[in-house]
Amino acid sequence: MSKLVSAPIALLSNFLRNVVLRILLIICFIFSSIVHADDIDTYVNSVIKKNKIPSITIAIVKDGQIVKSQGYGLANVELNTPATPNTIYQSGSVGKQFTATLIMQLVKEGKLSLDDKISKYLKNTPASWKNITIRHLLTHTSGIREYYDLNIFNYRLDYSDAEILSKIEKIPMEFKPGDQWSYSNSGYILLGFIIQKVTGKFYGELLQDRIFKPLEMNTARIISDEDIVLNRAAGYKFVKGQLKNQDYVSPSFNRTADGCLYFTALDFAKWDASLYTDKILSQDDLKLMWTPVKLNNGKTYPYGFGWFIGEVNNHKLIEHGGSWQGFLAYIARYVDDKTTVIVLINADTKGIKDIAHHIAGLYNPALMPSSPSSFKGALMTPTNCHACGSYDTTKSNS
Repeated sequence: MSKLVSAPIALLSNFLRNVVLRILLIICFIFSSIVHADDIDTYVNSVIKKNKIPSITIAIVKDGQIVKSQGYGLANVELNTPATPNTIYQSGSVGKQFTATLIMQLVKEGKLSLDDKISKYLKNTPASWKNITIRHLLTHTSGIREYYDLNIFNYRLDYSDAEILSKIEKIPMEFKPGDQWSYSNSGYILLGFIIQKVTGKFYGELLQDRIFKPLEMNTARIISDEDIVLNRAAGYKFVKGQLKNQDYVSPSFNRTADGCLYFTALDFAKWDASLYTDKILSQDDLKLMWTPVKLNNGKTYPYGFGWFIGEVNNHKLIEHGGSWQGFLAYIARYVDDKTTVIVLINADTKGIKDIAHHIAGLYNPALMPSSPSSFKGALMTPTNCHACGSYDTTKSNS
């Protein structure tokens, strides 16, 4: 009889112990999340205060799900409008990954090839461009110099696509295609022209049809100063330490394929989640996009098609940043951990890469960088550029 009584008691005891353990684990998880949230909030608010940044909006995504999204500071200083997860920012060169995705879709459909010469689609190109391929444009190895460094445009004036192409064609080559890596917005502008030539549609329309609408990225779109855009943040710059409104840029330079998009952190998180699926591109195609480019000398450079490839503490990292018209954007994808950090800022300031990396480290200590890796060049100074900083073009891997 005692055995009959003791057996149910033992089972009940084990059940209660398991329940208590589960409750404790849930409490620990919630407490850990609160601690992370407090640490991240404290850190971001300190960055805003120290650097006089109007606003920062972040999203942390784990396994395709948003675990934290928060706006800090003011999306519009003059109207005293707080930033929220629904605040719309500009993409800068983060937009390049979408241009590259459109190209990969067209490759998959057999409408073009990565190794096609660009002269197949752009007529009467300079003789120096005869060996430049679409792959070269995607990987910044074409040798076509960065237009922004040369002051060949008046950004307050409107230009037709033909006029923009004509000016880029006159830029002297920096090196032979495939010899080196050098960041070139010029190349991505040309990709936009090629997309339109192949499809007969503006690349912005294709983004809507092929990416934004299927993923329900409802705020993502091409920049327009003229349209009414709800929850749009204002962009700012610093002049002698004083906050000023961004410079005016003509519509011609807010529709090019090197990075001219609006979106929220929430919609950008939808894009990140899709990259773990085959909804927009197959995993094989994405793997190709995230493969370091091989130079003519056999060495590689840590850039794929619209993405930088690296690692932090042996954790694989795929990332890109953007800067344009008083806005900064950054996405850091720690793919081994299925963790992504998105950071959006409405000021032309510095260090967004470090901010993204530090937030990742606060969320997961294994991702905390051993030392900061500040950007150089455009991102460190009050200037507008679709590119997010200049990068060391001498570094390559054998």
